[in-house]
Amino acid sequence: MSAEYKTEQQKRKFYDSGEWKQLRSKIKQRDNYECQECKRHGRLSIDTNEYSESARRKKIQLVVHHIKELEHHPDLALDEDNLETVCVNCHNKEHGRDFRNKKPNKWQHDERW
Repeated sequence: MSAEYKTEQQKRKFYDSGEWKQLRSKIKQRDNYECQECKRHGRLSIDTNEYSESARRKKIQLVVHHIKELEHHPDLALDEDNLETVCVNCHNKEHGRDFRNKKPNKWQHDERW
């Protein structure tokens, strides 16, 4: 029986594992440290090694994405063919987390004088 990744705790344990961290590094290298989704659309997004003072670490610009989601396909968790490097923006879009419009405009439907 394969592992389950339904709860945040189960997912966190997986993403904190040495096996995942090692594979993640290998996939980024395989993908030439470029966002594969941007590349499909003729754009280039790469890891710039910027540093975040507030987080006190390198800014995360590229992530390794499970094409078939971990939660629904735990058997593919470490399958290299199910992994690709994507930028944070593409990853957020893929998961429906588009943060560009964080706050709705509360005046949007009011009359203008």
